Amino acid sequence: MATPMTAEPGRSSRQPDLVEIKGFRGRLIGCDHAGYDIARAVWNGAVERHPRLIAQCIGTADVVAALRFARDHDLEIAVRGGGHNVAGTAVCDDGLVIDLWAMRAVRVDPVHRRAWVQGGALWGDVDHETQMHGLATTGGIVSHTGVAGLTLGGGVGWLMRKHGLTVDNLLAANVVTADGELLRASESEHPDLFWALRGGGGNFGVVTSFEFGLHPLGPIVLAGPLFWDASEARQVLRFYRDFIRNAADELGTVVRFGTAPPLPVIPPELHWRPVVMIGTCYAGRIEDGERALAPLRGCRAPLLDLVGPTPYVGFQSALDSTVVHGWSYYWKSTHLPELSDELIDVIAGHAFSSASPRSYAAMFHLKGAVSRVAEGGTAFGNRQASHAITLDAVWRPGEDFAARDTAWAKGFFAALGRFREGVYVNFLGGDEDPGRVREAYGDRVYDRLVDVKARYDPDNVFHHNQNIRPRSSHATTSRTTDSL
Repeated sequence: MATPMTAEPGRSSRQPDLVEIKGFRGRLIGCDHAGYDIARAVWNGAVERHPRLIAQCIGTADVVAALRFARDHDLEIAVRGGGHNVAGTAVCDDGLVIDLWAMRAVRVDPVHRRAWVQGGALWGDVDHETQMHGLATTGGIVSHTGVAGLTLGGGVGWLMRKHGLTVDNLLAANVVTADGELLRASESEHPDLFWALRGGGGNFGVVTSFEFGLHPLGPIVLAGPLFWDASEARQVLRFYRDFIRNAADELGTVVRFGTAPPLPVIPPELHWRPVVMIGTCYAGRIEDGERALAPLRGCRAPLLDLVGPTPYVGFQSALDSTVVHGWSYYWKSTHLPELSDELIDVIAGHAFSSASPRSYAAMFHLKGAVSRVAEGGTAFGNRQASHAITLDAVWRPGEDFAARDTAWAKGFFAALGRFREGVYVNFLGGDEDPGRVREAYGDRVYDRLVDVKARYDPDNVFHHNQNIRPRSSHATTSRTTDSL
């Protein structure tokens, strides 16, 4: 691994003399490597960045070595777990990517209901191992979502109303800090860092492993979507508002506005038809779930009812093919209050006007266990909001929808302006106003995060993220506001 490293035309000449990292045993990929384009690609195909070097780590020692090398050579640093974040912060231009993709081990202790998960794992890896024991913790709703990114931002998923956000189930984390030190963070060890990791994003270090608490669930759960024609959106949303007001914490729901995807379980005559889809997952006994969901299933004669006993692992991956790696994505997002008639009119009036048939809006019902944790109990902010909504413009390579659907997402977001109540940091895109990061936390939590940042990363080494800047005159300027 001692090949000379040369700059490409138009690129900075700032570089180490050799592609060699002392103590590094993983794979190093430079821009002349045959696998470079594959290694630098992230989930969002609209993100096109060219790192100088990608360090694919196979263990914590590799992470420490790569971090120290980057700092010694004054290289920009990005950290890649699953590479799923829409803003594409897992890859940087003209710098070094610390890539944890090969670190995907999951170990489960079924007796004490614990799971230890490496920083490059995906939620499909976790569900595969935990469901063998009939256990689970709150994860994403797509199986190829990265564990690290979802957890560090908070962790919204089907089980959150019953078992809390992913961060509410985090017991400890091993973290490589900006100075290359390996720390264990928990309630009793570096508790300030542990608090910040539970919602503060990747601002405080490289998390090489997580320890989660697990809960009995499955392997069969009552879950599935219901579909109504888009013309019934207002009526369905008004019923849904009243239905969820007193819903059991076991019931997780996500409302999706868009076209019915061409999945095998959906009849061909419904493919690409504009619909309101309410996805459901009941984290309890199937017979209790049947009773709880009966009113919703009887609402206005759905076009299609796919609710039934189903393997939790299969349900977690059911939407994977609708959010494919390499497609282009542009998101706008906000938290929302309870659905007033006026808010419902705004949503119904904008949700179905995208140009791309793959664009959609998704609204997650919060409350339950999410709101029972005190504001500031973790770094996740805005716990009292009722919903999180994300407006997702989607187009495939070669399709001419970028300008129209980006405008659709921005226009929809603007129309929601008077209803906004903060935002989920993991839903922030790559061209956001920097003030939206503070909006994700609220002033009190944000200011506390700034203090923790100053303690563990005073030079803002980890700034290729939704950045929280330390109170330091020499902190690196964030470079995360480039437009996608």
